Amino acid sequence: MNVIGLMSGTSLDGLDIALCQFDDKAAQPYRILVAQTVPYPRQWVDTLSNLEQSSAYDYALADVRLGHYFGEQVRLFLQHYPDVEVDLIASHGHTIFHQPSLGLTTQIGCGDAIAAETGLPVVCNFRRYDVAAGGQGAPLVPIGDKLLFADYQACLNLGGFCNISYDSSADRLAFDIAPCNMALNLLARRLGQPFDRDGQLAATAAVNTDLLAQLNALPYYAQPAPKSLGKEWFVKEFQPLLAESADTAMLLRTVVEHVAGQIAQVVEHAGIRTLLVTGGGARNAFLIGRIRSLCPQTQVSVPDPLVVDYKEALVFAYLGYLRVNGRVNCLASVTGAPTDSSTGQICGPIKQLNLK
Repeated sequence: MNVIGLMSGTSLDGLDIALCQFDDKAAQPYRILVAQTVPYPRQWVDTLSNLEQSSAYDYALADVRLGHYFGEQVRLFLQHYPDVEVDLIASHGHTIFHQPSLGLTTQIGCGDAIAAETGLPVVCNFRRYDVAAGGQGAPLVPIGDKLLFADYQACLNLGGFCNISYDSSADRLAFDIAPCNMALNLLARRLGQPFDRDGQLAATAAVNTDLLAQLNALPYYAQPAPKSLGKEWFVKEFQPLLAESADTAMLLRTVVEHVAGQIAQVVEHAGIRTLLVTGGGARNAFLIGRIRSLCPQTQVSVPDPLVVDYKEALVFAYLGYLRVNGRVNCLASVTGAPTDSSTGQICGPIKQLNLK
């Protein structure tokens, strides 16, 4: 089955589009055929950055318009590959609210609008059933980690937040560790840069040990898994510690040390010896260097650039593939829900799918 995976992360880097092929009978169960990232126009960056503070009308309108935008970008993408037959689109959407304790998680980018633009069936809203059932609705990538990247003991994603997935006894465990690119990109923008390329800005400064202690003392880090982070937590708990009056390079360096240190604690506690690292943060050479330094007993592997940049889009494509084939795509051991589930809303022209 050929599936397009769409991923829009909290760091607002853009829309990841990955055309993937899945074949359970093949030695390599997946292939990323081709992929690209479409940077968000300034208007969408501004809208998505502040939507949680907007009116219900603006929220509903953004949901529909973003769905049409996603669909338009898929059509433009597919114009370059006219000979490829696509069976399905699987879209993560863009998270605006994520408060599982209230039974709330919302990802905008209307699946019906995507389907209307493309004429293809769409699976979306992967998180809502799990949250409604009492789970965290996150992270969802671990089922892909387990089935597609079984050669590694653990998978670490360095996105807006960093999260990890690994086997413990008979169960797969996964959770958000700490903020990552959401914090680093925020600080880089204060210096007029969209991000800190290779961690060069952070590398010029020293760690503020007092600030590092404050960051490490945030109550979230003492909570047991399953647990997950959202933008609301970042804005309320983490961002206020990054005073705009402080030296920004110092803040960058301290946040890098904080993120690497929190990752190292998890890796050491779980006894992880082979670690696959993907996500935009895997391109931050300074951050990767600090992780390797703090995890000397662990082989920290960064794969080829296509997997680094598009692993989440790949896995959401896989979640859609599992969903339409009636297979589990959400693990209770990860989210804390009562049972595993096959989750995701199917939109659009489903007749062309052989649904089980």
